[in-house]
Amino acid sequence: MPPKKVAQKTATARAVSAPISATAQAGRGARTPPPTVSGRWLLTAVMLSVVAAAFCGWGALCLLFWQGSWQLLYHPSSAITRTPASAGLAFDPVGFATTEAAEQRLKGWWIPAGPEAKYGRFTVLYLHGQDGNLSDSIETLSALHKVGLNVFAFDYRGYGQSQFQRPSEARWREDADWAIRYLTETRHVAAGSIVLDGRDLGANLALEVAAAHPELAGVVLESPLEEPMNAIFNDSRAHMVPAHLLVRDRFDAVRTAAQLKIPSMWIYPAKNPPHRLNPEPYQVVTAVHMLVWQYEAGDEKASLPRWLDDLGPGSLTPLH
Repeated sequence: MPPKKVAQKTATARAVSAPISATAQAGRGARTPPPTVSGRWLLTAVMLSVVAAAFCGWGALCLLFWQGSWQLLYHPSSAITRTPASAGLAFDPVGFATTEAAEQRLKGWWIPAGPEAKYGRFTVLYLHGQDGNLSDSIETLSALHKVGLNVFAFDYRGYGQSQFQRPSEARWREDADWAIRYLTETRHVAAGSIVLDGRDLGANLALEVAAAHPELAGVVLESPLEEPMNAIFNDSRAHMVPAHLLVRDRFDAVRTAAQLKIPSMWIYPAKNPPHRLNPEPYQVVTAVHMLVWQYEAGDEKASLPRWLDDLGPGSLTPLH
């Protein structure tokens, strides 16, 4: 090939390659730089994650408190270790409040009065306290029977042989209403001859039931708890959660006592200091009422016959 033609081809090759190389270099120079994250955004994300984790942990604590706080107030046991037979009493074990599946929600005892019993016209519906079950009430049931009364006692749901459910104020109220219906509809006991008798938190329940059933004969309140919800709300864990929103139980004795329409007898241990001689719930009662101070253990039923004799129109005077 002649030298001139070779030189022309070389020049042409250079001319062609030069623009391509420039274009490639321009393309490489136009690439977007890798993205960067600001430190402020990272700090915000970390803080939001910490807050979310803390909120989830607090929410879990609220859930646990809601599920388990009842155990601070209610202490049920399921084992029935004694029956009225251990005190020489004839009784009938009963089940009532039957579900649609024919399951008996509540179990109790019917202890009939003797044929010559002085107060056999009355039937006592006994409401035990927040601890144990009916096995722990044998002495009380025996004392009521000795007065000459028919006695009906039962375990709330969650106690003894009754259906297992978490206790609550609402469930206790429902259980007590079922017991009244059992007496009036199944045993055909006249509502006007039923006397409620409650001890400890059962007395608070008896007060609520009595206020809701003015057709009953009367109510006996043995050592009602003045501030039962303190067992929950004063717990250290309650200060970490909105306990008053999570717990619906109240047992407001003062508000309920003001609504009472039937005769009542209030029994308190005499060891209370003098400034409590007139408990606040007792003070607000406008219906016929009697105050009894118990000086010795076991004599809480000593004033019951006098109170039963006075049931009806008239006033009951305090006993000291």
